[in-house]
Amino acid sequence: MDHNKTATDPAQPLPSTESVHPLGRDLDRKSTSDALAHFSEADQEAVRAVAGARPELATAIDRIAERLIQGGRLIYVGAGTSGRLAALDAAELPPTFQSDPNQVLVLLAGGPKAMGEAIEGAEDDRDQGAEDLLALQPSPRDCVFGITASGGAPYVHGALNAARGAGAHTIFMACVPPSERPDDYDISIRLLTGPELVAGSTRLKAGTATKLALNSISTLVMARLGKLYGHLMVDVNTSGNSKLWARGVRMVREITGLEEIPSEILLRSAEGSVKTACVMHRFDCDRGHAEQRLLENAGHLRATLQRGV
Repeated sequence: MDHNKTATDPAQPLPSTESVHPLGRDLDRKSTSDALAHFSEADQEAVRAVAGARPELATAIDRIAERLIQGGRLIYVGAGTSGRLAALDAAELPPTFQSDPNQVLVLLAGGPKAMGEAIEGAEDDRDQGAEDLLALQPSPRDCVFGITASGGAPYVHGALNAARGAGAHTIFMACVPPSERPDDYDISIRLLTGPELVAGSTRLKAGTATKLALNSISTLVMARLGKLYGHLMVDVNTSGNSKLWARGVRMVREITGLEEIPSEILLRSAEGSVKTACVMHRFDCDRGHAEQRLLENAGHLRATLQRGV
């Protein structure tokens, strides 16, 4: 595929995201209630699109987790809504899972300024995508994850091809079928959302599907890294605010079976670490011993608790 061609190149047909959605006709003349019903129906199309890509999403999650465990990074690359959603996803990980801020990075066409305003033409700069990616010195341990709703943003393809040249694992996600925008990256995820209610406005269904997919990807990758215990975010930064501290106490209570006051005392003894507190209780040990046990189990709380005394 010639990734130098843009989504507006006359040599390529328009992507399906630019087509007409039957529910979008006369949208401006619908009652507010009817228009909202159309949006609700379109939202379900986004949910079904993500469900349809489950095998590829699962493969991507496993590949990303493998590389992060080896000390690699996940580098999102996107433009417009896709890039902003990736940036949002990455920003939420350190406070939720206490992950290293340098573990999941984002390249947004137009740079950080593009988070708050449209930088016209930035997504068409293939060379800038490659330059921005290479500035991060990608390695074979890294996963570079390009996201473009229409499948054609040259900035994204420039970065992905530079990543491939550096030996990094490449993942591509678009909201159009391969027949419209073919690719030859390591993993290709297609969220087939189809036409938007407002033709070409991929901040709508395509954006919803992208956010849903990113929710699953980053959360399950973090689970593979030992950041979850069942439904509990046991690596949360409990010192962040009073809400997070209270959540930490509740988690210690649920896992250990202790009452609230003993749970809070234990969490303070563990310097706010839910996982350390639970291991201290399980083995009746001090914080240092508990931290060592967790280290021996790569930070996985369940595996640590299941080990014999």
